[in-house]
Amino acid sequence: MSTGTAPSLTQNVMPVTAGAHVTAIGWLKGTAAFGLGDGGVLLSKDGESHRVEAHRDAGVLVAASDGERFLTGGDDGRIAVTGADGSTKTLAETKGAWIDSLAVNPGGAFAYGAGKRVVARDDKGREKTLEVPSAARGLAFAPKGYRLAISHYNGATLWFPNVEAKPEVLEWKGSHLDVTWSPDARFVVTSMQENALHGWRLIPDKGHMRMSGYPSKTRSFSWSSDGKWFATSGAEAAIIWPFESKEGPMGKAPRECGVRPAKVSRVAFHPNTYVLAVGYEDGCILLIRLNDASELLVRPAVKDSGITAMAWDKAGRRLAFGCEDGQAGILTLPT
Repeated sequence: MSTGTAPSLTQNVMPVTAGAHVTAIGWLKGTAAFGLGDGGVLLSKDGESHRVEAHRDAGVLVAASDGERFLTGGDDGRIAVTGADGSTKTLAETKGAWIDSLAVNPGGAFAYGAGKRVVARDDKGREKTLEVPSAARGLAFAPKGYRLAISHYNGATLWFPNVEAKPEVLEWKGSHLDVTWSPDARFVVTSMQENALHGWRLIPDKGHMRMSGYPSKTRSFSWSSDGKWFATSGAEAAIIWPFESKEGPMGKAPRECGVRPAKVSRVAFHPNTYVLAVGYEDGCILLIRLNDASELLVRPAVKDSGITAMAWDKAGRRLAFGCEDGQAGILTLPT
């Protein structure tokens, strides 16, 4: 990919100056929202950028977007919500605790974790609280319905906040970090403190799935829209597990795409085609087409500018990315 003859999309990238470490990105229709390590949110649309002070004197630790609102959680113990119009307000507050995890669902509900406490607020504003055994490191809403997966030490908890029933506990020894549901809700997968992923096959039998062999921790993962492929960071290639069968990836080798002499830091599947955006610790970004493994260069490697966040817009026309040194950009795909 280093030769000048490789196909390239670099001229389709509009640079954005974020000005601080980019923690997370969300799209608000046509506006890209960049959550920043210095507490700001940068809104960028049609080449114009506007900074909003979402967390004064604090940093954005986590963020989530439902396409309408950009929610950020900070080390000030606040959840702020920023709109495409540049408005920002406090949505929730915890005293003296950092916001460790945050999730939002399209119906207007959101949830956050602060230490062992998980708070879920539904679209009517009703709040429920759950204490989990240790810090709630990851949160994810199920694809349909009002149900949460919460990752923590020694497993994950599945919780219906508005049902009195006891939450369901999925056990597996070790420290579980991020958590995700498959698009068909058949699988729940967590990344772990050790260099591995763990999954549970919810239907029919709560069977375990272990995905190991990574040289480093997986801190980014992404499902293809049909749930047949699950892409992960943590190696010098994107590791993509097959989830087409009822058993998930057990007994099958993953695909390795975009092998380069740098670790993959972020992965993001296109919302409706088998195209994967792969960002690396050396600042490079590739688009990889799964059916033939062909690669397109989006951004060449840039020293000290590792990729820290990536997100597609809903239509899959644009990809926003951000870096550790405050550089950022928006790729617009040629039609």
